[in-house]
Amino acid sequence: MFDAAVDAASPASRLPSFLPDPPRGRTIVVGAGKAAAAMARAVETHWPEPLSGLVVTRYGHAIPCDRIEVVEAAHPVSDAAGARAAQATLERVRGLTEDDLVLCLLSGGGSALLAAPAEGVTLADKQAVTRALLKSGAPIGEINCVRKHLSAIKGGRLALAAAPAKVVTLVISDVPGDDPAVIASGPTLGDPTTSAEALAILERRLDTVPDAVRAWLLDPRSETPGPGAVRADVRMIATPAKSLEAAAAIAREHGYTPVVLGDRIEGEAREIAGEHADLVQCLMALTRRRRGRWAVLSGGETTVTVRGGGRGGRNAEFLLALAVALDGLPGVHALAADTDGIDGSEDNAGAVLGPETPTLARRLGLNARDRLDDNDGYGFFQAVGGLVVTGPTLTNVNDFRAILIDPSVASREFR
Repeated sequence: MFDAAVDAASPASRLPSFLPDPPRGRTIVVGAGKAAAAMARAVETHWPEPLSGLVVTRYGHAIPCDRIEVVEAAHPVSDAAGARAAQATLERVRGLTEDDLVLCLLSGGGSALLAAPAEGVTLADKQAVTRALLKSGAPIGEINCVRKHLSAIKGGRLALAAAPAKVVTLVISDVPGDDPAVIASGPTLGDPTTSAEALAILERRLDTVPDAVRAWLLDPRSETPGPGAVRADVRMIATPAKSLEAAAAIAREHGYTPVVLGDRIEGEAREIAGEHADLVQCLMALTRRRRGRWAVLSGGETTVTVRGGGRGGRNAEFLLALAVALDGLPGVHALAADTDGIDGSEDNAGAVLGPETPTLARRLGLNARDRLDDNDGYGFFQAVGGLVVTGPTLTNVNDFRAILIDPSVASREFR
């Protein structure tokens, strides 16, 4: 099911049918995100006319292209390579005419990768703010609101730089609700948020707001172009909902009834795990009264408020909290993983859980609840052999969670 979810968002298969007609003038390709290099390769393969450009992707996510330059940079906290790539992107789109086309390729991760600090704000300021917001458990919408107003390229500013050229944006969504203004912080779309909202988020989430950041957000120039201020031709080529549909089809093929909770689930990972555990108990009780097998599927983007010193992303945290809640309930197996192949900043996509996992952990001297309190999902599942390691998948439609409920299966070993 996880493989099907990832395949449903493959740039190679999804992107070609969304390409626009070639322009009379030049074609410039720009973009950012974990899927940006794979998207660029798909454009090169199917574009019949000359083109040039630059895209930036996360370290380890690049694939070679012939006509489009591919740059790697840091995620989720920006680095100097991302800042240089953002400036180079702005230079690529300046000085174009109405006959030219800018093809912008965006996917999850693009906001951190396009790091062009606003006037008076340093890269170090942006890095500090991003780290603090991530640690606070802020949802992606809040983080990207702040990023837009601290940027010289996000929140529609890239489209303004490209005017009067036509801009067509191809998007792989990684956000709940598929709002293109949120994905990669919407560099080619008008922004409905305000600088006042960004400052309010920082004051609520952070102990202190850097002086330069506060000063810029109080400056009228920090306001982004509003909705309607830029022309927007946005084409959504892959979404989390389509990936869940593909996974549900696999479940049906194997005799499971899919229960799709949706692709917009947000909140603390451990709290979402508790809600999933309650549903599992209800479905298990139903199954005992009449035979059946269930596959509970969900997507979205949970968050983790970091209080401990352990390792682990939000999917490992979700699954560890689920392990605590179910405590080896027979016949229940689960997977939680990020479709980009990277759970937070670790080297795993996520993890798997079986009814035997808590028993194995206790034999190893591991206390699941203590590990959860320390935010150490990675360490826990590494010890029990439950990590899912895929490497970069070159796409990203956010988190994927699947829970299989079949009382006839007491235990299953995942390999």
